[in-house]
Amino acid sequence: MTTLAEARAQFVGGRRYLGACSLGMATSSTLEAMRADQADWAAGRCSPAKYDAVIDRTRASFARLMNVDAGRVAIGSQTSAMVSVLAAAVPAGREVLCVDGDFSSMVFPFVVAQGRGVVVRHVALEALAASITPATHLVAFSLVQSSSGRVADVDAIVAAARANGAFTLCDTTQAAGAMPVDASLFDATVCHAYKWLCAPRGAAFLTLAEGYQQTLAPLQANWYAGEDIWGSCYGPNMNLAADARGFDVSPAWPVWVGAEPAIELFASLDLAEVHAHNVALGDALCDGLGIPRRGQAIVTWPDADGRHLQALVAAGIVASGRAGCARVAFHLWNDSRDVADVLTALAPVP
Repeated sequence: MTTLAEARAQFVGGRRYLGACSLGMATSSTLEAMRADQADWAAGRCSPAKYDAVIDRTRASFARLMNVDAGRVAIGSQTSAMVSVLAAAVPAGREVLCVDGDFSSMVFPFVVAQGRGVVVRHVALEALAASITPATHLVAFSLVQSSSGRVADVDAIVAAARANGAFTLCDTTQAAGAMPVDASLFDATVCHAYKWLCAPRGAAFLTLAEGYQQTLAPLQANWYAGEDIWGSCYGPNMNLAADARGFDVSPAWPVWVGAEPAIELFASLDLAEVHAHNVALGDALCDGLGIPRRGQAIVTWPDADGRHLQALVAAGIVASGRAGCARVAFHLWNDSRDVADVLTALAPVP
């Protein structure tokens, strides 16, 4: 088990960086691995077999992080592409239940599917569980809302889905690495690891429960999804892996070199401790702003004209603006000084 202090030592920066919800920071181990890979590439020391081993280890680390077997994990590069495969499997006339205002990668593939008769309904996050009916084929939601940091009531959603015979798809991009996540609770999860997991952009994961996988077609079938990867380079005969690896997408190798140490680091942490650290800072900021505590790592507040965001940026604080609000995110590299810096930067702003 890696301690929080040991993990923090992996980040050379982080002061005034409140942007994990937009982009994570590279660990020293990730930078070292990617530099070594570039040197090997230049010297002609790289090989596909080397990268296969990297991906195998990274898949295993992610599976451990998410409480699933490695055989239930597929790799990819973008969550929207993975969600599109699931959207294509929804029968015409059946309903997909989405969260109003959820991140577009979790919504647009289903909106496109409306063109062939799929029914898509959008409800408020707090109404999601109560809105599931026997007509619902799939419930698609983010565990943590990107725009606000609100956390879904997983127990209620999963219970309602099971009671109504609906499948569940959970986007964990804004949660994995910041809090404990149990992917085994869902029929499918997607996660792009470049945010709280601090991997390079282009490393994404799909987890599939075995029963749900049987309802899907591997629309992105390719050589890397073959049961025997290097025996699958040429057609016409296709023999895809029987487990979730049959939904793998051919990897961008250098990205996975950087992802391996990042995913391994977070898989070795007590994520309940990380979550408590992040939430404590978020609540401290809420106290300073005079707004109700959210119990969240992401804190937002109204900023329609962008003045608060401008003040934060002028003070050298990395923050973001979403849906008419200023947005900051606290991760393991932050401390109470970052809270104080935000409050100081905003003090002169009406």
